[in-house]
Amino acid sequence: MTVPLKIAISGATGRMGLALINALSTHLTLELVAAGIRPGAQTLAATTFEKAGLAFASDFTVETPAALYANADAVIDFSAPEYTLGLAALAASSGKILISGTTGLNSTQKEALIRAGESARIVWSANMSVGVNLLMALVEHTAHKMGPEADIEIVEMHHRHKVDAPSGTALALGDAAAKGRGVDLHDVWVKSRDGHTGARTPGSIGFATLRGGDVIGDHTVMFAAMGERLELSHKASNRDIFARGALVAAEWAAKKPNGFYTMRDVVKF
Repeated sequence: MTVPLKIAISGATGRMGLALINALSTHLTLELVAAGIRPGAQTLAATTFEKAGLAFASDFTVETPAALYANADAVIDFSAPEYTLGLAALAASSGKILISGTTGLNSTQKEALIRAGESARIVWSANMSVGVNLLMALVEHTAHKMGPEADIEIVEMHHRHKVDAPSGTALALGDAAAKGRGVDLHDVWVKSRDGHTGARTPGSIGFATLRGGDVIGDHTVMFAAMGERLELSHKASNRDIFARGALVAAEWAAKKPNGFYTMRDVVKF
């Protein structure tokens, strides 16, 4: 009989934390062993879990990053960059697994995750959805095939509470497009337009950010050439897709050597 992989969830009372716990509750080969909450928030956490129909999670609450790894093989994290880096350091010191969908990381923070992969298994992606990662592959291929004659615009919309813009997924799609063209995204991106901007710069990759309501995540990459336009889109209707992808990544990482990986490695098409 296969021994279940032991999973800890950081930010367990957040939207993604609850989705992950719910997904774990019926998983056959993964086992919840820790649910991270804020120090002193036991009562609030218990109420949150009960309202979500996950009252059992109160039995697994822990209040520190170190406690998450105490009994777990892997920690799944959708939090803030600084907290994620702390978890990566703990994973590296223990040789365990970190699955992170944290967005808003800068280049220095991403480098820190890559270095942690020298002593641990780190899987990071701005979007854990299998469908979105397939979209990234299609975007890279399309950008290469259509060439610089097609103008690329990336439009994304998220709920009113999202704090970073453009979204991490939009930037990842931009990276895929830039890679397809053989350029660095930082050299060609246009994140905003206002006032008299002049004509569009050839070869640039534009971003448009929309925020409102409870939109989980919509992303469209437009390739606008003379006489035709190709649009590649992905729309998320609930957070379960990100939770399921993170669990797939955890199982996949358990069979891999130390290293830094992304969901593109996990789904490998």
